Amino acid sequence: MHEYSIVQALINQCEGVAREHEATTIVKVVTKIGAMSGVEVQLLQTAFDTFKEGTMCDGAEFVIHYQPIKLHCHSCQLEFEIEEACYQCSACGSTQIKVIDGEDMYLMSLEME
Repeated sequence: MHEYSIVQALINQCEGVAREHEATTIVKVVTKIGAMSGVEVQLLQTAFDTFKEGTMCDGAEFVIHYQPIKLHCHSCQLEFEIEEACYQCSACGSTQIKVIDGEDMYLMSLEME
C-alpha cells in the first residue's frame, strides 16, 4: 500500500506550508488525483484519516478531486476526457494523441488557521 507513504509525504508537505505561513492548524486539504496516477482514492482517504492524528492536519477535511484522463488529438485538435485507458480520438479515431491531464496527484490548496 504505497498510499500510506504518499499520505505521510503529503502531511509533511502540508505542515511545511503551514509553518511557512505561521499557521498552527490545517483545516482543509484539497488534492487532485488523476485516473492514471496509480493512487487508490479509498485507500488514500483511509491512510489520511489514520495518519493525520497528532499532526497539524488532525481534524482537517480531506477533499479529493478525481481527474479523468484528458487527451488532446493532434489530428483534429479535439480535447476530450476518458475514464479508461483507450488512446484513440473519440471524434476522428486517430491514435495521434497526447495525455494532458490525469497522470498525477497534486496538492491543490490548504485552509489554515
